[in-house]
Amino acid sequence: MTPQDTFVTRLRRHRERSALSLDDIAATTRIKRDLLEAFERNDLTGWPRGVYARAWVRAYASVIGLDPVDTVDEFCRLFPHGDRRRGGTLQDMAAIVAHPSGYRDEFSHGVDRRQRTPHVNVLPKPAWHAAFTRPLQALWLRMTLKPSPVRLPPSRAQRASASLARSVRRMADRQTSAG
Repeated sequence: MTPQDTFVTRLRRHRERSALSLDDIAATTRIKRDLLEAFERNDLTGWPRGVYARAWVRAYASVIGLDPVDTVDEFCRLFPHGDRRRGGTLQDMAAIVAHPSGYRDEFSHGVDRRQRTPHVNVLPKPAWHAAFTRPLQALWLRMTLKPSPVRLPPSRAQRASASLARSVRRMADRQTSAG
């Protein structure tokens, strides 16, 4: 049994253990049932290549409950339909027109780049002098900048007491002017 057959058989068995029919998967993923049947027979002649093939395998794996990333990675290693590199396609096109391909892949694919942790939204490592300069900078700013007084709007209680005080003053003024 080839590694491709083993891969497809593992997916089919996992689908059967999950009690999912091909109709259920076809309805969820919007992939034709005939193409799913062909996939489970290891016949990918009607399947697309590249991004679409990877998307279909990812959707299939998600529906049956397998890890989609690992499943797609294994699919890409085993089947030319999922190949992420352009080299094979460009060389095939060059062979059609009977011209030698000048394509050279700019990346070395010996190392699995997906195994490293991504450094997305990670702050850069501070410089060696940051432990000294940041406190000094904060101290400098405190000493040179004079804080401006912040005037907050009066609260409801302060407004009520001020209004009461004005009313009392008016009443007192009226009494003194009347008497």
